[in-house]
Amino acid sequence: TIYGIAMPGFGTTGRTYNNSIKMMQELGITLKEISIKDACMQHFKDIDHDPNVTNITYENAQARQRTYILMDYANKENGLVVGTGDLSELALGWATYNGDHMSMYGVNASIPKTLVRYLVKYAAEYEMDEVARQTLLDVVDTPISPELLPADKDGNIAQKTEDNVGPYILHDFFIYYALRFGYTPSKIFYLAAQAMEGQFDKPTILKWLRTFYRRFFYQQFKRSCMPDGPKIGSICLSPRGDWRMPSDASVALWLNSLENA
Repeated sequence: TIYGIAMPGFGTTGRTYNNSIKMMQELGITLKEISIKDACMQHFKDIDHDPNVTNITYENAQARQRTYILMDYANKENGLVVGTGDLSELALGWATYNGDHMSMYGVNASIPKTLVRYLVKYAAEYEMDEVARQTLLDVVDTPISPELLPADKDGNIAQKTEDNVGPYILHDFFIYYALRFGYTPSKIFYLAAQAMEGQFDKPTILKWLRTFYRRFFYQQFKRSCMPDGPKIGSICLSPRGDWRMPSDASVALWLNSLENA
């Protein structure tokens, strides 16, 4: 049995909420809804946090509350929590430590974000009926967001991941050549400038390449204790598989090599 749990919070928009409900109904899985709002408000009270201050505490409390619910519900049903994170998020550390960073099995641990979107689109077009197809295609078209900050005045997603960490099409390019082939930062910058010509200019590529290296090094501590997951492609960041890296490794050498790029 697959249990789907909708956990609306302070930043949940009508678009993502409705799509999640419709998707679970259309796929015929067991649907349960548990709002995290009251639990988070109690938690803010317990730790003396003003809920009007929408900082990292405000965001991460929601992500950890969702994981808390999922873990305990899995225990209740004698099941396991299937991880939602992917290779791109693991590389960038774009996950709440001990929140969505954690699961009992990370099925997408070796799949980059751009491929996740492609797979969802493929499933929608070739494996679903018309109703489910339209729902999944709208999911593909939705801006990537953890929805941990309140929506804008029109009820739309205000917190867009790629505005913060950069375009995933660039990061997945960087990940492949940095981890699969071990290319230097300057070589990756050169290749990206050629491959992305007409889509991104060189200053933009350089900006996000620096972001990639900073985040990749600073966020290793999350990968050091990530859940098990399969190696599907040519790259895996599991410390029990391909990747060995100390959490206190310095990024200085890699960033210095980009100074004259």
